[in-house]
Amino acid sequence: MNYNQNHKIAQITPKTLIIGIDIAKHHHVARAQDYRGIELGSTCFFDNTQEGVRTFINWINQIKDSYEMESVITGMEPTGHYWLNLAHILKEEQIKFVTVNPLHVKHSKELDDNSPTKNDVKDAKVIAQLVKDGRYSEPTIPQGVFAELRVAKKLRDLLNVDLQIVQGQVHNWIDRYFPEFFTVFKSWEGKAALHLLKLEALPEELVRYTEEELLEYLRQAVKRSIGIKKIRALKEAANRSIGIRQGAMMAKMEL
Repeated sequence: MNYNQNHKIAQITPKTLIIGIDIAKHHHVARAQDYRGIELGSTCFFDNTQEGVRTFINWINQIKDSYEMESVITGMEPTGHYWLNLAHILKEEQIKFVTVNPLHVKHSKELDDNSPTKNDVKDAKVIAQLVKDGRYSEPTIPQGVFAELRVAKKLRDLLNVDLQIVQGQVHNWIDRYFPEFFTVFKSWEGKAALHLLKLEALPEELVRYTEEELLEYLRQAVKRSIGIKKIRALKEAANRSIGIRQGAMMAKMEL
C-alpha cells in the first residue's frame, strides 16, 4: 500500500495542476491548486450541461497556461452516478481524472477550519488536497464492447431481481388460493403447471371442468407426461382445497 501511495504521490510534480471537483446533480464546484496546496485562480462554478462542462475545461486550460503547468489531474467523489458524465467527457478530452473516498473527504473537512459542516466550495478544496497526498484511486471507464457488457450485466442483475420478485408473488398467490397445488405439480414453472395457472381458475372452478376438458387443455402445452391420473389428482386436490374463496375476481386479476 505504501508503494502504491508513493507511486501516486510521485505523479504529482511542481508542474502538475491539481483540480478538486465537488459533484452534485445539477451544479458542480471546482478549485485548483499546485503540489504544495497553494490555491491557483478563482473557484469555478459550472452546470452539469454541455456549456457548463466547456466552461470548466476552458477554466482549466486558462489556469494551466497562466501558471505554466505541464499536466492536469482532476479529483472527484464518485457521488452516485452523477460523476460519470463528467468523467467520460474528461476521458475524451484526455484530462486525467481520479476519485477519492467520500469517507476520506468527510474525515478531512476539519483540518482547515475545525468544522465538519458540508460546503461545496470547501469540499472541492478537500478533494484537491487528498489528490495531492496520493489518497485517490484511478477508476476504469469501459469503452466499446466493455461498456456494452457493463450495461448488460446491470440489466441482467435487474432482471434477476424482478424474476425473484415475480416468483415470490406467484408462490404467495398459490399458498393463499390453492395450497394443494404442489401436491400435484413439483413446480409452478413447468409447462403444464404454468399452462394450468394461465387458465385462471380457482379450485372451486377447476372441479367444474370435466377430466377430458382439463386433459385437452393441458396437452396444448405438454403432449406427454400428462395423463388422466394427473388430471384426477388435480381435481381431487382442488376438491379438498382450503384455499381462500373470497375476492375471487381480484385474485384472478392478481394472478
